[in-house]
Amino acid sequence: MEGKIKIGISACLLGEPVRWNGGHARDRYLTDILGQYVEYVPVCPEVECGMGVPRETLRLVGDPDHPNLVTSKTNVDHTRRMTEWARKKVEELEKESLCGFVFKKNSPSSGLYKVPVKNFKGMPQKKGQGIFARIFTEHFPLVPVEEDGRLHDAKLRETFIEQIFALMRWRETSSKKKRLGSLIDFHTRHKLLIMSHSPTYLKMMGKLVAESKTLSAEDVFAQYEALLIAALRLKSTLKRNINVLQHIMGYFKKRLSPDEKQELLEIIEQYRQEFVPLIVPVTLLNHYVRKYKQPYLAQQFYLNPHPISLKLRNHA
Repeated sequence: MEGKIKIGISACLLGEPVRWNGGHARDRYLTDILGQYVEYVPVCPEVECGMGVPRETLRLVGDPDHPNLVTSKTNVDHTRRMTEWARKKVEELEKESLCGFVFKKNSPSSGLYKVPVKNFKGMPQKKGQGIFARIFTEHFPLVPVEEDGRLHDAKLRETFIEQIFALMRWRETSSKKKRLGSLIDFHTRHKLLIMSHSPTYLKMMGKLVAESKTLSAEDVFAQYEALLIAALRLKSTLKRNINVLQHIMGYFKKRLSPDEKQELLEIIEQYRQEFVPLIVPVTLLNHYVRKYKQPYLAQQFYLNPHPISLKLRNHA
């Protein structure tokens, strides 16, 4: 990559004291580990739309699909204020070319999923979405998004980080002159990564690339980006990863010694039984790629989709 990945983030997750009580919600993984590879663009909807610190807490009230944002005790309605600010903010964020956004869980402005909404009878329903989060995702439908609470799940964290690294590489490709050759190169290097998420999308993307000469470059690149994000939003599965591992193994069928082949089969089986994490067979395959100088596999991002220091693929 030519530089750090630009990611939007709820400011409190970086340790900024912007919460209602003057506190923060610093997330050490986001700041200390992922932060080595990304440039964060912090956003605090409440503070940026003019609310002070400290401030009265807010809540969502009414229809979960179109709730109002009101203060918890005095019932002052800030819906219009927040909505108008958010619509201007997403236009400003267009300049940042964000490859992702991490939102604050349960926030009435920034929560992505299952934010509590009090219905007209006063009963909370976990069916809402923060007002800024909703406007952001509507404005940037292809930007990967997640919230801090869900990132504690190893699989969800892996899926999100794979998306932001892949989107960064795609942005580097599409920012230059849109040539068929660069699209083919990107697709070739990402085939196995996409296969691990969705063989169906891989076929669709392969067909698009094959028929790209009949379309304008702008249309091809736009369609490809939409398919890429849709594919990578799907979590890779044990079955799909085994399929990819066996596919990779096929490239070595004439090179591996009987002992090496047996060892690799045993480790893939251990992964299938969930005795070892994915990083184990991947590490062995990377060793064989270097040992036997396999050029096609050496360029596959499936084997090195992100820095090892992020500690992904370590969960069994």
